[in-house]
Amino acid sequence: MTLYRQLLFFTLIILICLGIGLWIGDHRRTRDFLTDQLESHAQDTATSLGLSLSTLAKGTDVPVMEAMINALFDRGFYQRILLTDIEGKVLVERSSDATIKGVPDWFIRLTPLKAPQAEALIMHGWQQTGLVKVESHPGYAYKALWESALAEAQWCAAAAVAVALLGGLGLSRLLSPLRRVEEQAQALCDRKFLIQEPLPRTRELRRVVMAMNRMTERIRALFDEQTAIAETLRQRTYQDTLTGLGNRRFLEAQAKTKIMGRATARGVLLLFHIRNLQAINQQQGYLAGDQLISEAAASIRQACAKLPEVIAARLAGGDFALLLPNADASMASQLADDILADLCPPDSQQAGQPLPVVCGGAVYDQEAALGALLSQADAALTNARYRNDNRAVIVPLAGDPAPAAAGRSEWQTMLEDFIARGSVIVYSQPVVSRGDRNLIMHHELLARMRDDLGNHLSISRFLPLAEQSGLMPALDQLILEHIFSLLPLEHFAPQRVTINLSPLSLADSGFIAWFSSHLRRCGEAGLAIQVEFPEFRAVRHLHLIKSFAQEIRPMGHAIGIDHFGQAFSHFGYLKSLLPDYVKIDRAITNELQNVGDDSHFFVNALCAVAHSLDIKVVVEGIETEQQWQTVTSLPIDAVQGFLIRRPELALRK
Repeated sequence: MTLYRQLLFFTLIILICLGIGLWIGDHRRTRDFLTDQLESHAQDTATSLGLSLSTLAKGTDVPVMEAMINALFDRGFYQRILLTDIEGKVLVERSSDATIKGVPDWFIRLTPLKAPQAEALIMHGWQQTGLVKVESHPGYAYKALWESALAEAQWCAAAAVAVALLGGLGLSRLLSPLRRVEEQAQALCDRKFLIQEPLPRTRELRRVVMAMNRMTERIRALFDEQTAIAETLRQRTYQDTLTGLGNRRFLEAQAKTKIMGRATARGVLLLFHIRNLQAINQQQGYLAGDQLISEAAASIRQACAKLPEVIAARLAGGDFALLLPNADASMASQLADDILADLCPPDSQQAGQPLPVVCGGAVYDQEAALGALLSQADAALTNARYRNDNRAVIVPLAGDPAPAAAGRSEWQTMLEDFIARGSVIVYSQPVVSRGDRNLIMHHELLARMRDDLGNHLSISRFLPLAEQSGLMPALDQLILEHIFSLLPLEHFAPQRVTINLSPLSLADSGFIAWFSSHLRRCGEAGLAIQVEFPEFRAVRHLHLIKSFAQEIRPMGHAIGIDHFGQAFSHFGYLKSLLPDYVKIDRAITNELQNVGDDSHFFVNALCAVAHSLDIKVVVEGIETEQQWQTVTSLPIDAVQGFLIRRPELALRK
């Protein structure tokens, strides 16, 4: 029972006890008063009747006496009138049953009233001739007593109702700070920081609220401090301080993850170069040069905002690199031309003067080293300097075989054909506990496309094209239909699986309705689904993911963030989104070689930020025993990688 109800209940109990006490006291006083009234009434009647009968000659005219007694009995409240002579012989007697109308029997039994009797002598001169006895009828007293008790009970009930209403309103207002304190505590459990204002006037409640506000401020300050530490470590480790883009180390780590070790890797590396930067620094000062670099970085960042997997980095001076995984030459050429058009508008070009920015790129369709890509892209960049036509020069990687489907139209045709035929293969890979690699926390389901030759292609190859052509909801639905066709996955223990989803699909109301219905059935069947979103997309569609999370969490499902730490977004978005877990990007994991290096400190800071919001941390890409020993020394929660188990085909029993 709530404190509000308890206080209101005890207030009503006290009021009822007080009302009962007052009612009993008043009831007794009324009963005693009415008893006295009955005694006085009986005595007055007896005396008056005795005097009247004494006026008769010797008191022997019995008929006249009887007439007088009858007249008196019929118009008064009497239970019995008895007239006897001097010897006790009954001369006249009138009586009536003690029936009381309008008063409940139980009230009469609980309130006994003794009918008072009074006597008076009948005299003739100085001689006694008879005796008259009068007994009052208690009906009048009972009726008056019942009406009085009923009126008092009604007033007490009205007072109780008034106290319940007015007292309830008063208690509700008085206890409202406590309800807000409860909301603060619940918000802290939900990793939200609420400050209660204004402060209550009651001294005790004011102190409680001030203490809760101070605790909330301390926890929020702790989270902000941990976030600032993580941000600082990321900037020092992977971010260029001037432009906010990644640095060369960041590019190398991402390239190692997305190109090396992947036989089906494909994409484009673009290089942008600001001409005459050194001359600008010498003639106009380093501030002018830094401003030019910042403007170029802003233009690159804006052009890449809508692309799913762009790795943007500043290499040195006025050199920038863009790694576009799973992009084709036409897509990269369009992006480069847009950036050059923004950095080199026609009205800013002077006849005969070289363009301020040039671009060159290399296309790869197989596993390649970053050094080879940079060398080929730099050669294309040199070619672009001589052309001076505001167009990017993009060439294939030396020694790279010609791709079978290099053009955008061919890739889109292949994607549409995959969707039409439903050529989806599902793999599964377990995620295990940090403390015990044999303890499986959940399974991640990974989709692949099967081409005409039977090869299993990664879905990531088609994501940029699917998002740009508006086919992402259809692709996600196709993959999910195949996954749901495998359910229930009895051979998975525990009954918890992770699937990957693009936030762009959440903007499709038809897809949301279809997906929610399947998630509801999974929840009813006891199967928990964890929906994973890539960080670089999640930070741009927070409202869609938050709304989706509010819908599926009551069903028993959860959401997670993949590639955590890859996007250069402020970690404060975690406080708004509150995912159930985050999965640290593989590029960061690959750099975890030894305890005590800067990557180790950075991951430790990421864990502190996540755990301060009660968010679990998963690391992926663990392939060696040394990496396992390194990551298990960190405050993480779960591990995924080839060391644990390679992805396996998910087949229904």
